[in-house]
Amino acid sequence: MTELGPRPRSLPVAPLAKPSRTRLPLAPAARPGLDEVRPIYAVWELTLRCDLACRHCGSRAGRARPDELTTAEALDMVRQLADLGIREVTVIGGEAYLREDWDEICAALVTAGIDTSMTTGGRGITRERAQRAKDAGLGTVSVSIDGLAATHDRLRAVQGSHRAAIEALEHFAAVGLPISVNTQICRPNRKEIEPLLELIHPLGIHSWQVQITVAMGRAADEPELLLQPYEMIEVMPMVMRLQERCDEVRVRLWPGTNIGYFGPYEGRLRRHMPSGHSKGCGAGRDTLGLEANGDIKGCPSLPSDAYVGGNVREHGLRAVWERAQALRFTRGRTTEDLWGFCAGCYYADVCKAGCTWTGHVLFGRRGNNPICHHRALELMTAGQLERIVKVDAAPGEPFDHARFEVVVEPWPAEELRRAREIAASGRGWLDD
Repeated sequence: MTELGPRPRSLPVAPLAKPSRTRLPLAPAARPGLDEVRPIYAVWELTLRCDLACRHCGSRAGRARPDELTTAEALDMVRQLADLGIREVTVIGGEAYLREDWDEICAALVTAGIDTSMTTGGRGITRERAQRAKDAGLGTVSVSIDGLAATHDRLRAVQGSHRAAIEALEHFAAVGLPISVNTQICRPNRKEIEPLLELIHPLGIHSWQVQITVAMGRAADEPELLLQPYEMIEVMPMVMRLQERCDEVRVRLWPGTNIGYFGPYEGRLRRHMPSGHSKGCGAGRDTLGLEANGDIKGCPSLPSDAYVGGNVREHGLRAVWERAQALRFTRGRTTEDLWGFCAGCYYADVCKAGCTWTGHVLFGRRGNNPICHHRALELMTAGQLERIVKVDAAPGEPFDHARFEVVVEPWPAEELRRAREIAASGRGWLDD
């Protein structure tokens, strides 16, 4: 039985995005040693236009931005990305393929020596579009699948979208493109994640990225979609079981930046990282986000109002990267902006509250992130749990967020016993 209730009719499906942000101030010069760092990876929203209206969509995608880059401007962006030293780009939307010149842009990225991939919901992928992706030189394509058929279709708000996603994987594989899957873990699908692996790995995927649904955009309108902080106690053992099963079927599991942190599974889940553990938020250090109108952020997921540092039309990519304060916040960062539980955490100087996106959209400021395995375990030891409660609604704009508060309360005795059993054994669900 799915926990996903009927879709509210008042939900603003596709608001019109604001125009690009201009006249944002830049520092007069780059700081030696700090702003000379160069990103290696960029995520580029080619258009905000979309053919789905997903209930957990942080960007509220649907309608194109009013001032998206022209083809000539996009091709010049490719030149600037290469000049900045970007090695890899993932094109996204909305749906990237709804922009007519999407494959021309991808081909230009490849020609510039940049490894290029695409992430898609897959609804409109035909064999012809798959072949265009192959001909453009894409190295791989990731299709978003968020559960088994009924749950996925409810989350994506389109009947048949699950079948279309599976067919998209088949189309890409048929033309010889490597394929992968990405999945958001939320309350309605959390018990379907392990069965989902058994559905997708026979399709020949090489990797699978999982991350937590974040309280941004439409997801902020329906807080029942969101995992509660204490549920990390059951989610993280499940992710570790996924890792073990993925090893068996030769699929690489990629835990997203907001999966974790620093619980008993961290070393095994982050074994692909040089450090073997989370290194905190990389926005504006090794990653870069580009919006379809040329606005530049340190991470594509961050709220636009707070984190756009400038626009490529006005300043150029390099100047914004080196001199925009909104992209500098992780460079030379200390623990001074941490607050709440994170300020006193044992791992504060390494983690620095983990994923900035996840924490900021809950509270309207960075520095505290309750969606944390270590934190949930520490509180459980003291017989406490945290809940997030929405106190102010989101305004209904792309990349917006509501405001939540954290409530700390004692675990009921029987639920505490069950939670400790799950933490010790790595098995089971709190609500079984």
